[in-house]
Amino acid sequence: MNFIGQTAALSSAAVNAAATALNVPLPNIWAVLHVETTGCGFLPDRRPVIRFERYRFHVHTGGIYDRTHPDISSPSAGNVAADGAPQYTLLEKALALNPQAALQSTSWGLAQVLGENCTLAGFTDVDSMIAAMTESEDAQLDAFRSFLQSAHLAGHLQAQNWAAFARGYNGADYQRNHYDTLLAAAFKTFSSGQIPNLDVRAAQLYLTLRGFSPGGIDGMLGGNTIDALRAFQASVGLPQTGQPDSQTMAALTPAAG
Repeated sequence: MNFIGQTAALSSAAVNAAATALNVPLPNIWAVLHVETTGCGFLPDRRPVIRFERYRFHVHTGGIYDRTHPDISSPSAGNVAADGAPQYTLLEKALALNPQAALQSTSWGLAQVLGENCTLAGFTDVDSMIAAMTESEDAQLDAFRSFLQSAHLAGHLQAQNWAAFARGYNGADYQRNHYDTLLAAAFKTFSSGQIPNLDVRAAQLYLTLRGFSPGGIDGMLGGNTIDALRAFQASVGLPQTGQPDSQTMAALTPAAG
């Protein structure tokens, strides 16, 4: 299981569809995505962003691995690995012990939807959920939308009741990580007009996947992104405009090679 699919970037159609279905403005959605994953659902190696939850693995396996594998199974919440690829090291250890419990105990994609919530997220099982997570950020966002509606959390997001939303989405101990205040701060930033440009953001993601550093994936066309675009354009013989024009995007997307 390599967890690599099409790796398609978030589209305007998917974001607008989620906002309409949830009856919320775009800043409400971007606030959650920013706090959960700084707004990107894939790692540079094309695998979905994940977080392995050792407490959930403990629950799903009845604690039988707590003594022998405390890094992946514990009655206490918390994580023993850095964000990014090290989370897959934990997942792989858990997969060797109990594949289904491992997948259910992992949060996936842009909004970090927990595998055990696959049905609430609109899937028949955790395997089909994870297959979707590898394909596109659109699928990751739609899983978030479905989960909020199924878990009756959309109203809290509509009202910007960050404490109630945080409790329902992140658990009763959400205050330990200041989840509600982080959401409120992110919402304030995005409400000021700093909504990501999804064309620029797609270019930044695809540049990152190809080894060109745009200086982050934020949907803002800054100097680092322009330089990365020019470097990519030079590498494939395109005019070095520094812009995510149609020729550049056709060459950049994973489907293009």
